[in-house]
Amino acid sequence: MRMRLRDYTASVLVTMLSAAFGVLLLQGTAVLTTLIAGDTIGEKESVQVALSLVAAVFFTIAVYVGGVVTANTVGTVIAGRTRVIALYRLVGATATSLRRAVAVDGLIVGVVGSILGLGVASLISSVSVSVGVSTGAIPALSYEIFSPQLVAPVIAVVLVTWLASWVGSKRILEVTPIQAGAAAVEPSQEETASRAVRNATAFTLIGIGGVLLAGGVLLGQVSMLGVLVGLLGGILSFSGIILGAPLFMPPILRLVGRMLGRGPAGRIAAANAIRNPARSTRATIGLVIGVTLVTMFAVAAQSYVDIINASREAYPADYGDSDQVLALTITVFAVLFGFSALIAAVGMVNNLSLSVLQRTRELGLLRALGFTRGQIRRMILAESIQMSVAAVGFGLVLGIIYGWAGAMSLLGSILGSDFSLPSVPWLVVVLAVVAAGVLSTAASVAPSRRATRISPVAALAVE
Repeated sequence: MRMRLRDYTASVLVTMLSAAFGVLLLQGTAVLTTLIAGDTIGEKESVQVALSLVAAVFFTIAVYVGGVVTANTVGTVIAGRTRVIALYRLVGATATSLRRAVAVDGLIVGVVGSILGLGVASLISSVSVSVGVSTGAIPALSYEIFSPQLVAPVIAVVLVTWLASWVGSKRILEVTPIQAGAAAVEPSQEETASRAVRNATAFTLIGIGGVLLAGGVLLGQVSMLGVLVGLLGGILSFSGIILGAPLFMPPILRLVGRMLGRGPAGRIAAANAIRNPARSTRATIGLVIGVTLVTMFAVAAQSYVDIINASREAYPADYGDSDQVLALTITVFAVLFGFSALIAAVGMVNNLSLSVLQRTRELGLLRALGFTRGQIRRMILAESIQMSVAAVGFGLVLGIIYGWAGAMSLLGSILGSDFSLPSVPWLVVVLAVVAAGVLSTAASVAPSRRATRISPVAALAVE
């Protein structure tokens, strides 16, 4: 079995962005290292080590996010093609062979996207350095933009994409030939709650990750290596959140949905989150990832600025000339975490669009029962709003926690700062919230218009 090319468009884009992110991290760190080498702050070995640690952390986050988004995209595509997969099973294809075919497609997507990402990142870096030197923004030094190390992010992204496709295609094992004569069936709330092993694993990961995250913050007060412990804790805890999301996200969505009114469209929108927990979670988790990333990096960057300023006041001899380094570091990493947010945004928009388009049959049934096109659109809009509110609220909480923990675990010791509360740049957060709302609404409303243009009879005949 081979998926259609358009099913993988978002995955290719996510893979390209992930690879470009990793390559830019290495190139940006090399440029920063060259720039600060002659400064007072740059002479500190701890600063050089900190830059390397930050690059490693950001690269790991980029690859991890790309893998999660790719796995979620593949899972969404397969969920919408349950009947087609069942037909393959009916004519003799095994679940293993079908899953292997999806994994091969994922490997191809990884190779193509990574090569494109390497080219895009190299072009951006070359042009940026050339413009910076010609305009006098940065001195004319010998910047090492191209190095053999750039192969590492390309290989890493290819392997992660292949693994994400394999993990995302696990649903194929659950598809039986009998489903060839029926529409795609999503697990119910009761089935989701009864998955004892999955749920126990999710809560175990959250618990262990939370302990490691706290340990990283404490270790960060005496050593910058605490950021590595915090990174592991963040990955484990967020993996547990994603794994357990079908269990606790639907109730949050339903609570938000009740605030949208008691009309037919609002009630159905609120009930859909509980009736189809897997589908609503797939559509929501991309937005959670995006908001978490943007908030996390914004809080970490603001905490970084605050700690630098506090250290400059306490140790003016060591940090008195840090203005240029501070500005350059923030600029470079602002571009880099922007790539991470873009990765999550692409996955979010793709999953929301696919989720609506794959519900053509369901929307046709509602039309046959008397719903007008306007009511269908209002229902989709209500679902989009409830997903946006729930995901944004959840993502803000996670982002503030992760951003503060990352800043404290890395900078708590090397800059001599005291234990402090999170620094939240509310302007950035508000802009992220507005962008998330616009993206989620546009991603849901546009495909819903296409779906409602089909007559109820034709929609009910859609496979």
